[in-house]
Amino acid sequence: MLPANADDGDLYLEYSSSESLALEEGRVKHVSASTHQGIGARVIKGEASGHAYTDSLEADALMQAARSARSIAGHGGASSPVHIHAASTAPRLYQAVNPAANIDFSERKAMLEKLDKLARDLDPRVRQVFANISSSFSDIHIVRMDGAHIHDARPLVRLNISVVVEENGKRETGSAGGGGRFSIERLLSGDEPAHMVHEAVRLATLNLSAHQAPAGSMPVVLGPGWPGILLHEAIGHGLEGDFNRKGSSVFADKMGKQVAARGITVVDDGTIAERRGSLTVDDEGTQSNRTVLIEDGILTGYLLDRQNARLMGMQPTGNGRRESYAHPVLPRMTNTFMLAGNDSPDDILASLDRGIYAVNFGGGQVDITSGKFVFTTSEAYYVENGVIQYPVKGATLIGSGHEVLQKVSMIGNDLALDPGVGTCGKGGQSVPVGVGLPTIRIDQLIVGGTEA
Repeated sequence: MLPANADDGDLYLEYSSSESLALEEGRVKHVSASTHQGIGARVIKGEASGHAYTDSLEADALMQAARSARSIAGHGGASSPVHIHAASTAPRLYQAVNPAANIDFSERKAMLEKLDKLARDLDPRVRQVFANISSSFSDIHIVRMDGAHIHDARPLVRLNISVVVEENGKRETGSAGGGGRFSIERLLSGDEPAHMVHEAVRLATLNLSAHQAPAGSMPVVLGPGWPGILLHEAIGHGLEGDFNRKGSSVFADKMGKQVAARGITVVDDGTIAERRGSLTVDDEGTQSNRTVLIEDGILTGYLLDRQNARLMGMQPTGNGRRESYAHPVLPRMTNTFMLAGNDSPDDILASLDRGIYAVNFGGGQVDITSGKFVFTTSEAYYVENGVIQYPVKGATLIGSGHEVLQKVSMIGNDLALDPGVGTCGKGGQSVPVGVGLPTIRIDQLIVGGTEA
């Protein structure tokens, strides 16, 4: 099915199932369950890549998909037979079990109702609670042109909590969540669900007393964990292989050069067990890796799939990802974070004469080519003389990723990864990812707000 003169190619066979329960207005209103299956056929020659897919597992449909992929890639030649052999098994990072296997809908429903009651009991100002438990399980086989046959089975779960509080006609919202590549049973056991509810209520009530954010250029301290989403969006995408091979990234042709302040080391690590962004193998069958992207401020690596690695004369890093069999492979991040430094978080905060301490983020926009970003904070504080004065809302952080890296002057010793809620979009595809960050000080950043 694959032409003899192609550089690469594969068949991607997938069977996936997903389930979701959503609570609103004190009861579970939405329940969904779905399955999908299909085969994606890919042929690569040089910079051309042909991809076709079918949701039928019949032989005729598979042959048609393969012929379409070959035609898109510009090759209509005859196929040559491929001997299929088993690839070496990569160390498994998660159990190959459907995460919803041992817990039925009624148990999940009862947990959502329990969390709703907890939120309302915590604070009488809670007016609305939204809660969602979702899970998916994907069974994947990859048959490559080189004859390798790779199998992976991927569980994924997530719990989200959002509350609305009201006081004197003023309404505010707070959210929390978490998950990973493990079972729903584990997700709902222990204190973590209750902790998420407490966190959502805390954030919502905090915003009731928040002041309008100041505006201007000032130092900003980012807290650990989820604020690493800024690193992911403003810097991580710029280190993906396709943008650098085509010269459209600000990091193109900067290999071996200083692109960040000394002390900054950024890695992409898909090998952390049970993390949301981790993969035993990527969607081309390459074993996941820990790739050092920036080391002590020096650019040392890119995120590469097989095609871009070959064209750039480099080795694939296990970052070829696709949303499903119906999507083409793109170089994407897994778990991307900055390593810890030696500074105390308390000392970093105390260094602020006047600035913003951003603990959590909401939405944002990024221009991948230039690295310019705008992020909205969901939890932030105004700091003066090293002391937190009051919470602020409506603060937006505006800057350029590669410039921000050069303005980091202090790096905390408190690296934390996000709780397992990240989803990354690129090329119309969404894939689960992880982010992380220690507390860091950025000496100058534009803060958008409504107070001078």
